[in-house]
Amino acid sequence: MKKILLSGFVFSILCCSVTAQKFFTKNGKLSFYSKATLENIKADNNQVLGVINTQTGELQFSLLIKGFHFEKALMEEHFNADYLQSDQYPKSTFKGKIADPSKVDFKKDGTYSITVTGDLMIHGVTKNITAPGTITVQSGKISASSKFPVTLSDYNVSIPSLVKDNISKTVDVTVSCNYDQQM
Repeated sequence: MKKILLSGFVFSILCCSVTAQKFFTKNGKLSFYSKATLENIKADNNQVLGVINTQTGELQFSLLIKGFHFEKALMEEHFNADYLQSDQYPKSTFKGKIADPSKVDFKKDGTYSITVTGDLMIHGVTKNITAPGTITVQSGKISASSKFPVTLSDYNVSIPSLVKDNISKTVDVTVSCNYDQQM
């Protein structure tokens, strides 16, 4: 009986320690910006789901394309209907890993420069990317950020010929997440 209780106790400790290594957020932010001849294009999505595993360095993000909001309603409408076709491709995801997770001490306050490599899926197309980033640990709270370019043609996002000279072929993507909950 003691062996069974001891085994159960050890199992519950191991389960708790494994789950305490994953942190998540439901309100991460992803924005993109494109400098254009006629008008700059900027949109924000504040409903990014993100998970980070502090032991393995694995990261995952997921967002709904219709969660992007623009200053002008017409831009948002064209973005969803003509460019990203959000009814057909409703979601974008990233699954990757910190290149060298040993560089980050998740138990010690500090700001750590990282490189993340993984698969980014946009518009139904998945491409492997590598991006620089920053992990900040402060008072037990973890935040992560990154900024990287995305070439629209890599993800089969076509720009209508009527406006192709007015829209940049590359957009700057900025991701920022405060992991405020443990799994």
